[in-house]
Amino acid sequence: MTAQIPEKELLASFPQIAAPDSRDGYPGFLTKDQEDKLIQLRTLLEAHGYKNRLDDASLLRFLRARKFDIQLAMDMFIACEKWRVEYGTDTILQDFHYNEKAEVAKYYPQYYHKTDKDGRPVYIEQLGKVNITEMYKITTQERMLKNLVWEYEAFTQHRLPACSRMTGHLVETSCTILDLKGVSLGTASSVYGYLKEASNIGQNYYPERMGKFYVINAPFGFATVFSMIKRFLDPVTVTKIFVLGSKYQSELLKQIPAENLPVMFGGKSESVGGVALADDGPWRDEKFIGLEGRAPKSSAETLVQGSAVVDKVEGAVGQTA
Repeated sequence: MTAQIPEKELLASFPQIAAPDSRDGYPGFLTKDQEDKLIQLRTLLEAHGYKNRLDDASLLRFLRARKFDIQLAMDMFIACEKWRVEYGTDTILQDFHYNEKAEVAKYYPQYYHKTDKDGRPVYIEQLGKVNITEMYKITTQERMLKNLVWEYEAFTQHRLPACSRMTGHLVETSCTILDLKGVSLGTASSVYGYLKEASNIGQNYYPERMGKFYVINAPFGFATVFSMIKRFLDPVTVTKIFVLGSKYQSELLKQIPAENLPVMFGGKSESVGGVALADDGPWRDEKFIGLEGRAPKSSAETLVQGSAVVDKVEGAVGQTA
């Protein structure tokens, strides 16, 4: 949780009950059996000495990820806490500065921009723009993964609380747009290592954070490949993934308001300095910012002044986080 703010106090500052149309297994919508397992899991973890991240919403994410098997959920939670200590996750928002973000964004745009109709933060990746050769002249895979974790922490500590206050109910997930326009076999293979590690971090250490996932500009044959892959995925996960071709705008606009969807994807939203760096959303609106404070920018040295972005990148590659 955000440094120097008691966890209970921070959690009390935004809604902790899921949306009214939530299924069983979510905060405020538990069966008697699920409620009993939640209590059992918390009791076991407290007996192991754990004190943080034992709130209902956090523990239920691990329980849902493991089909409410208490032992498997506990093993997953303990492995996650071990990783957080080793990775320095609790202080990464203060310790890590991705000063090269503005330059990296030219070769691999990855960013959050406003919210969907359910109040989820919208996360966008433009995989087709990847230029791995140029990107690795200014950063490293290790720093890219550090930034990914940084973004996950900003997402959980700042974006979600603000979104929850805005909607009036607990928001726990994101709405992702993965743009494959321009993707080639070479592009995909060049970032395979990063994507594999990024997927591992998301699945194991930030479970149950996917709300909706739109793959757009999917190349010919991708839908066929995905139809084979989805047989190995959890049925609930499959219902969250939508594979769309080049005529995707109408589907995106069903989930994301036009005023929140970037112009490049058929919406009306623009940002000073460009959507890839602005990080616009309720987490920047004073009406919805609480005890956690304003969301930090991942590039501490990037300033938006008027319509110009002034980037002060000074040899970030090789810096220690």
